Amino acid sequence: MKRTRQRDRDMPGPQAPWDEIVPGLWMGGHYWTDPAGELQAVVVDGEFDLVVSLFTRSGHGPRAGVEHLVAEIPDGPLAPHDIAAVQRLAHAAVRALEGSRTVLVRCHSGYNRSGLVVAQALVHLGHDPAAAIRLVRRKRSPWALNNTTFTDYLATGLDVAYLLTGLQE
Repeated sequence: MKRTRQRDRDMPGPQAPWDEIVPGLWMGGHYWTDPAGELQAVVVDGEFDLVVSLFTRSGHGPRAGVEHLVAEIPDGPLAPHDIAAVQRLAHAAVRALEGSRTVLVRCHSGYNRSGLVVAQALVHLGHDPAAAIRLVRRKRSPWALNNTTFTDYLATGLDVAYLLTGLQE
């Protein structure tokens, strides 16, 4: 199995399985921390029309028949093909929203990888990158998008980040 997640960075776990960032666009993870401080698995059934997973685990859903897009990307510096996957998934989320469909974008905890895709979708919807990052943090968690590489990609623009990362290969 490909390692995609960095070790915990001394931050609290998410307090909810998922949170609505803008109407119809939700951000979450495969795990959350309940009020007693216990880690709980998040299993998606049929709550959403489209589920975008940047981290996967067997048994976490969604149920058969729900559109499920998967691109396991690292929670760290991305290669050009990873950035292209983020762009593709953000566009898919926007198309679903424009079709009045509900979307969940998830990763392990629902902080970084899902935050990158959700923030990029917000940019496509007209938010500037800084406002998109603030909105994700306000709606999901202050710990969301704590990966500065991802916020740098958003500030630079994913098209430019794609080109620049390609130069390093």
